Amino acid sequence: MDISTQAQIALRNAQYETWSSSGQNGPVTCFESASIMGFIHVFESAEALMGLWQSSQKSALARYAALLRGAGPKAWNVYSIFLTPERAPSLARAVEQIEEDFTLTRKIVRMAVTTSEDVERALLPLMAIRAQPLLSASNFGDRLRARLKDVPPHVVTAFLSETSAAEVARILGLES
Repeated sequence: MDISTQAQIALRNAQYETWSSSGQNGPVTCFESASIMGFIHVFESAEALMGLWQSSQKSALARYAALLRGAGPKAWNVYSIFLTPERAPSLARAVEQIEEDFTLTRKIVRMAVTTSEDVERALLPLMAIRAQPLLSASNFGDRLRARLKDVPPHVVTAFLSETSAAEVARILGLES
């Protein structure tokens, strides 16, 4: 799987503009929205990520310095994202320390990125909140009746049946 391509797809689906660029340590995926901009760097190994993240960040910032200067408040929301498909548990604490370093940019660092779902999970901090309601296979009418305990049962039955809205309103008016 091509991590850079999957990252571009995920970001475009989230309404980001993306483009590819060459960087000092390999290709860079650049992205921008109305309020956020940043750079995604993909490394072959966790060791390469640990050794090259700082120079990769500085190189991208130097290349786009003019764009960043003209970005106004957006310049406070610049992200450097460092990804690798390699899993390296021994480097987990070092990865956390990179994310805690707010020098120059905000950072997202993930190892073991091997699927499109991993890419999306890595980019979640950049995505709009998406709520997925949990709908069970239960009957809608039964669920509604359970929630409308304060409404007389015959009114709920009228509401759920083919009874007109005017008639349901009339029944509710009689109940109050």
